Amino acid sequence: MLAYVFVLMAVAFRLVPHTEWAFTPVAASLLFFGARGNRQQWFVPLALLMGADLYLTLVRYAYPLSADHFVTWAWYAGVLWLGTQLAESARPVRLGAAALTASVSFFVLSNFAVWMSWSMYPKTLAGLAMCYEAAVPFFRNQPVADLLFTFGFFGVAALVRSYAEDRGLRQKI
Repeated sequence: MLAYVFVLMAVAFRLVPHTEWAFTPVAASLLFFGARGNRQQWFVPLALLMGADLYLTLVRYAYPLSADHFVTWAWYAGVLWLGTQLAESARPVRLGAAALTASVSFFVLSNFAVWMSWSMYPKTLAGLAMCYEAAVPFFRNQPVADLLFTFGFFGVAALVRSYAEDRGLRQKI
């Protein structure tokens, strides 16, 4: 149940203006869902986040749909899979490594896709460097957000599990 709550929280964060501070729980919610959610239900976070992306792109910002969206959606699936590596052992070092992997991989992949898909930058190494450089201000806060939300989500789950066990309740978190 918490996996779904965290995904809904990520969608809500995506829908509120956040460009200046770039502080969202998207990666953390996907890591948690991958670790604790049902694999047959992976379509739920994928559909919700893709729907939010489509709404933001087509309605709010009136941009066309482009190939970079598909890279982002593939990244969502990749982070869900990365979360499965936390299912058996969600130790702090593993959580931190997964959160930072998600942050860095999104920065590298999404900005490469923007460079390839859009005509904002020349299709040269210098243009690719310009694309990455322009994206740094948006990246600045995201690793911190990914770390905080990842530790927070897994911490909340541990607290709920502990509370349930103390009360003799059986619940899959």
